[in-house]
Amino acid sequence: MQQREVEVVNQLGLNATACAQLTKAAARFQCDVSLTRSGRKVNGKSLMGVVMLAAGPGSRIVLETDGPDEAEALIALAALIGEHFDETE
Repeated sequence: MQQREVEVVNQLGLNATACAQLTKAAARFQCDVSLTRSGRKVNGKSLMGVVMLAAGPGSRIVLETDGPDEAEALIALAALIGEHFDETE
């Protein structure tokens, strides 16, 4: 199992578009993916779960991956968040 805390840095936070991108990216991996914010842990492959985190700009979330490709998944998902979900200003 691997974990990394990341900050939601894009201007719109985890809005519907960002949540869809995140869950689509997570679904590419075989490992389990979860996200935790303020004590609430959700399945990172569940669109509704990720939306329910209500993570606005500046929120800190913990990404957790567990399984055969956990390292690659963690790197890719953290990069997606760090790259502002390719959101244009």
